[in-house]
Amino acid sequence: MTQQDVIADLTADGEELDRLVAGLDPADWSRPTPAPGWTIAHQIAHLAATFRLAATAAAEPDVFRAVTARLSSDFDANVDAAMAPYLAEPPETLLDRFRAERAAAEKALAAVPAGEVVPWLVRPLPAPVLAAAGMMELFGHGQDIADALAVRRRYTDRVGHLVGFAVRTWDFGYQARGMSTPDVQFHWSLTAPSGRRWEFGPADAEQRISGPAVDFCLLVTRRRHRRDLTLVATGPDADQWLDIAQAYRGPAGPGRTPGQFTTGD
Repeated sequence: MTQQDVIADLTADGEELDRLVAGLDPADWSRPTPAPGWTIAHQIAHLAATFRLAATAAAEPDVFRAVTARLSSDFDANVDAAMAPYLAEPPETLLDRFRAERAAAEKALAAVPAGEVVPWLVRPLPAPVLAAAGMMELFGHGQDIADALAVRRRYTDRVGHLVGFAVRTWDFGYQARGMSTPDVQFHWSLTAPSGRRWEFGPADAEQRISGPAVDFCLLVTRRRHRRDLTLVATGPDADQWLDIAQAYRGPAGPGRTPGQFTTGD
């Protein structure tokens, strides 16, 4: 999978979410989502701010470093401050800004020379990995919007980029909770929407996780409780990991409660 392939899939995911919100009435942008205190407008504002930051990191790394150096230690305050200028706009303008920030990020990431890394919030990342992180954001916040609208999403094998990113960042759940990361290796065996099998980690690892890749994505974005998914853990560490898995740094948040959603999609 090339850098351009990942960015093309990032673009496709952004366009899909765009279609979901483009026809909403202005009042619908104030509709609550499953994320406490966040409306649909909050979800889009957060995505716009995230894409703006990614574009800056890829195109103007020194500016990015200066911006992040001014961030406070309060994660939630930083998120709120980044969203504020977007939330001040009416829905039509917010949507236009979301589109512009996405396009700028896609262009900037595509222009990064192969093999070079981009500065980011935790550590520098190759451009394709940062694009996959953007797909993780679109997946999670897009799911909140779909849930608010009672829309059933249709998933594609593009989720494979999120799966790979979540495997790469498998220790984030421990770090977010101040827990020690166990000295173990995991094997993940996940079934793509197309039916393909994706395997990660040593084949002989004793700690194993298997199941649908979409369920895995819903788990690591904390948009579904593990009890409402069909993922299977083998081994005590794998079982614990299903309780704490997340593919993003920062506070874990409350997640979703068992039975809050009757299906995984």
